[in-house]
Amino acid sequence: MNRIELGKIKSAEFGIGGYQDCQLGVGFVLGGESWGVQDFWGAWATKPTEHTKWTETDRCMALGHVCMRLLDVLRAAKVESVSNLQGIPIEATFDGNILKSWRVLTEVL
Repeated sequence: MNRIELGKIKSAEFGIGGYQDCQLGVGFVLGGESWGVQDFWGAWATKPTEHTKWTETDRCMALGHVCMRLLDVLRAAKVESVSNLQGIPIEATFDGNILKSWRVLTEVL
């Protein structure tokens, strides 16, 4: 069962994070009056080896997708840098306690 919560971007940073802090990307802390969650969009920070199931091209494409997705958020928020996303209002959709998606509330900007 989906539920929608209103909140804000509490913080946003670009750097190392994600799964076991082994990825490069953008991390968000999102929260409202009685909830909080983190979201991370990224790709592996290490180069592929003969044991990986992905290539350097795959990694570059994944990081490109992260940057384009981040660009969409920056444009929706009407800001020019990740550091200026703090305080931007959002709408988060949850399935139970699992964050399914979130978006900038462009209607109130």
